[in-house]
Amino acid sequence: MLNSEEANLEQRRCLYVAAGALIVYQQERDLEERREEEKKGKRKRRTLWVRDWLSRRHIHGHFDHLLAELHREDQKSYKNFLRITPDLFEEMVGKLTPHLEKKTTFMREPLEVGLKLAVTLRFLATGNSYATLQYSFRVEKSTISRFIPEVCNALIEVYKKEVLSCPKTEDGWKDVAKKFSSRWNYHNCLGAVDGKHVAIRKPPKSGSLYFNYKGFHSIVLMAVADAEYKFLYVDVGAEGGSSDGGTWKNCNLYDAIEGERAGVPPPEPMPNDDMPIPFQFVADDAFAMKPWLMKPFSHRSQVHEEIIFSYRLSRARRVVENSFGILAHRFRCFLTTLPQKPQTTNLIIMSACVLHNLILTRYPLESGDVDHEDPSTHAMIPGAWRDDPVFQGLRAPTGNTSIKGAKSQRAYLSHYYTSRAGAVSWQEKMIT
Repeated sequence: MLNSEEANLEQRRCLYVAAGALIVYQQERDLEERREEEKKGKRKRRTLWVRDWLSRRHIHGHFDHLLAELHREDQKSYKNFLRITPDLFEEMVGKLTPHLEKKTTFMREPLEVGLKLAVTLRFLATGNSYATLQYSFRVEKSTISRFIPEVCNALIEVYKKEVLSCPKTEDGWKDVAKKFSSRWNYHNCLGAVDGKHVAIRKPPKSGSLYFNYKGFHSIVLMAVADAEYKFLYVDVGAEGGSSDGGTWKNCNLYDAIEGERAGVPPPEPMPNDDMPIPFQFVADDAFAMKPWLMKPFSHRSQVHEEIIFSYRLSRARRVVENSFGILAHRFRCFLTTLPQKPQTTNLIIMSACVLHNLILTRYPLESGDVDHEDPSTHAMIPGAWRDDPVFQGLRAPTGNTSIKGAKSQRAYLSHYYTSRAGAVSWQEKMIT
């Protein structure tokens, strides 16, 4: 038997063991609770609600200080800073407020809709990181990352139907064709088609899905432009690693045209001719030719008629190339590698296209912004956007992807544009 002293020692040892086991048990419970909170997405308790220097945005931030100065003293620089005029900015704030305004709580006041819009426009205009915008506008970068997609989505909802709407009737398409005929001397044209790769950071666990043949990760912007550099149709979201021909064929517009649901007018004769010719889009070698989609002849072994036709078609097709150039020159985020998630990047691209059309609708282009022709010689003068890095285009397919009927139609068009019925007086000078 144990004596009283040994019994006390044994009792204390058992208590220590029990206490240790309790501590271990409690630690395991705490760890398990933390894991459960992480699974449920619960945030950690804030140690700091707002930094003092962020709270002084009304005194030193760009929105309340710099923009106010530019509005009073230099509206040209204001437009350069946000890419829009003060009047359009105020209009947009009014229209976006129902979509973006937050309720005031006892904890804090929400950010102004104007501030959110200004930060978003500055991001589109520069491609600056959220950290850089944080110090300029004195708004936490995590907050910026949350509201920029909201603002982009609101811009699309409010303005897309007004400024970026594809024609759905024969009269609508004929109006587009008239402008191509009068401005670019290419007849029965419904628009210029092209696609570009927008560089993005590799999404997690995406493998080679977004990795394109040019060696970087991208999302494809597919568009149709009218004769005045505005987008008629935009499709965003195809992964850069998908085939270029498949990207166009997966567009809703392609399906609607093939299914005769797009409202395309029936064939009509071109000026000074009596042969009904299908209305058509124009594109480059990256697209398969069809009766409703024409592309230039190959550069190899072109005869005179083919060279003239390719020149006339290229004058019309160049509008979409300029549309992309203006877009990237104005919204320089496209000249960077966008680090956002693909869903957010899609919103950024689409909202920029909507803003592109909105700005062209409200304000005329300056002559030096786009490619233009010398009035006397018709020689092409490069636009200012060509001094910038450009979007990466789609790859031309390999093999013969044209169909027999389309080839016959292209041959007829090449004869028409060199005949007395369809020729213009200066075209011969442009190919020599």
